[in-house]
Amino acid sequence: MKIRFQADNDLDQRIVTATKRLESAIDFQTASSLGLHGIPDPEVLALAAQEGRILVSHDRRTLPNHLVEFIESQTSPGVIIISRRMSISDAAEMLHLLWFASEAEEYENLIYNLP
Repeated sequence: MKIRFQADNDLDQRIVTATKRLESAIDFQTASSLGLHGIPDPEVLALAAQEGRILVSHDRRTLPNHLVEFIESQTSPGVIIISRRMSISDAAEMLHLLWFASEAEEYENLIYNLP
């Protein structure tokens, strides 16, 4: 199955826009369209899982721990964490490459870190 992305509330919106500019077929839902502002990480993980979307975030501090707890009882489509130091264009290109070259099942219950 093709990867579908869900932006976390903390993800720079420009990454979503740039990724979709590279390939309009990429299904990348914004945080605002799912109403994620102020929602705790465990609930965000559950919403992304219900939608079958890999969560894309900048949150290296708390999200990994929440994912570990989440997958003890549920399956997650996975999480991609993008460094805040990575340029917008590099982040978009990496997400495009992941979308193009892999399948969603490859990320199930995993955290994929982009430097």
